[in-house]
Amino acid sequence: MRKVMRNINWLVLALLAMTITAAAQQPASAPQNPQAASATQTGQTQSGPAQTNLAPPATLAQVVDRVIAREQDLIKFLSARTPIVETYLQDLKQDPQLGPIPQDDHYFLGRMDLSDSIDRNDYLEGKGKDKDEGMEKRLLGGLTNKFKFQYQPLGFSWMIFADRNDFDRQHYDFRYARREFLGDVRCLVFDLTPKKDAGHGRFLGRIWVEDQDFNIVRLNGTYARPTRNSYYFHMDSWRLNLIPGYWVPAYIYSEEGDFTAGAKNKIAFKAQTRMWGYNLKTGTPNDELTNIRVDSVKDDTPTAQDASPLAAERQWQQQAEDNVIERLERSGLLAPEGDVDKILQTVVNNIEITNNIELPRPVRTRVLTTSPLETFSVGNTIVVSRGLIDVLPDEGSLAMVLAHELAHIVLGHNLGSQYAFNDRMLFSDEATYKNLGFKHIPEEEAAADKKAIEMLKASPYAQKLDSAGLFIKALQARAPQLSALLQAHLGNNITENGTVTRMAQLANSAPALDWNKLDQIAALPLGGRVKLNPWDDKVEIVKAQPVAITSARDKMPFEVTPFFPRLTRYTTASVPAPSTPATPTNVPATADANPTPAN
Repeated sequence: MRKVMRNINWLVLALLAMTITAAAQQPASAPQNPQAASATQTGQTQSGPAQTNLAPPATLAQVVDRVIAREQDLIKFLSARTPIVETYLQDLKQDPQLGPIPQDDHYFLGRMDLSDSIDRNDYLEGKGKDKDEGMEKRLLGGLTNKFKFQYQPLGFSWMIFADRNDFDRQHYDFRYARREFLGDVRCLVFDLTPKKDAGHGRFLGRIWVEDQDFNIVRLNGTYARPTRNSYYFHMDSWRLNLIPGYWVPAYIYSEEGDFTAGAKNKIAFKAQTRMWGYNLKTGTPNDELTNIRVDSVKDDTPTAQDASPLAAERQWQQQAEDNVIERLERSGLLAPEGDVDKILQTVVNNIEITNNIELPRPVRTRVLTTSPLETFSVGNTIVVSRGLIDVLPDEGSLAMVLAHELAHIVLGHNLGSQYAFNDRMLFSDEATYKNLGFKHIPEEEAAADKKAIEMLKASPYAQKLDSAGLFIKALQARAPQLSALLQAHLGNNITENGTVTRMAQLANSAPALDWNKLDQIAALPLGGRVKLNPWDDKVEIVKAQPVAITSARDKMPFEVTPFFPRLTRYTTASVPAPSTPATPTNVPATADANPTPAN
């Protein structure tokens, strides 16, 4: 029997080597120009890493060495980047009807510094790291001196790597498990366990490695051997191939809690962490001036003259509006213009046309990249957060949200003219929430609600207001538990003291909220509508197949859910997509069922 098992193990190694060789013979996904990689790390190009014609690995140990080398290359590449990291966390309680539901929530937003070690600067006051705490205590979380668990935002940022400093075979055992497709990408799967004397805080879990350049694309597990008064969470971390040769960290899902009978639930939560803004601040002033050409331009309009007082006022407001939009986009908090804006713009146009609204300047729409549910308008630009678009169930609810901000514009509730002074834009990204704000007084909010309802009743969405009212009811049902999600940082809050105040009148005519009614979808989970590109900050509507709802627990309104992106390889017109190696037809079914350790 031992001889048979030995033969099977050798067969697994032989077949793995055949697969790896076939994969390595395919065209490389990255350019073979060492200078291109150097330029990328200085922010000058987006080319991939230098590719020397490496021989394809022939043994499992060589595969592991290649994985380790690629991870070190990624760490070096990211050392010049300062992406934005956002974590939204919901503490859970067990509901007999709906299962685990939120009972409290927390929100963290910061910018990571990936140069020498992972660090972060936070956008929100009171959310930064405690410099008096040791690294291991603040890594993922710990007990305070009042015996209350405190989440540390740096810990969720740390989960982008298995081990930033000591990811090698001296500290870890790598055991090959199987091959598996993640989306369009075939992967080799390894189980990692820290060696006995590896120390505290070592990764324990599983990694998925794409089989062409041997980059890690997914990590799933936890960190082993916590110290006293510290706690390591479980995590599922995903990376995306957004530029040639590199798979950059994009999403992390964390979850703790056991609600089985008799279990002791000291900690129960679900959390989503998103990263974006990798390509911010990579250019230099000299780069921006390289291709500028200045021509002599003369205004030959015969009626050209100074602006009238009213025209000057409008130009001043436009200047303030443009300054704010440019500053938010430059900081990574506002997505570049794209297809989602066109969808929002269509709804606004429908309301304007059917209400015969004529404004001196066109209304624009943009998407805030953050999760908290908020909207605001600056000048004639309506801004809606990604998180709010995520949870809206239909077009009627979206029209309700946009109509409120359009009403502010129609009523002349102009905000932000002080931002026409350019010195007001000279602040750090982390100080954005301290320097910008677009909150209306209560009287203006009430007037906007009244005007918005009037416009909606005359619009194509008049017959869809029941769904908008139902959304208000669902929001009211969860508002006391979702204070962080409902905390606006630039505009007005949708709720006050746990009560929905915006457009609340629509709830009066809406049907009764019934969680058990499976065809009644009052609100969606977070992440249900919008996909954010971590590299260039562009947003797009999620294209996902609908899934049948079989119980009330499947609805999950406003809730955090796991990430399962469909992985694909980077492709452009100039960089063709490498073909996926075909799976050998002679691989027996037992091959993937017999893990083989790497010595």
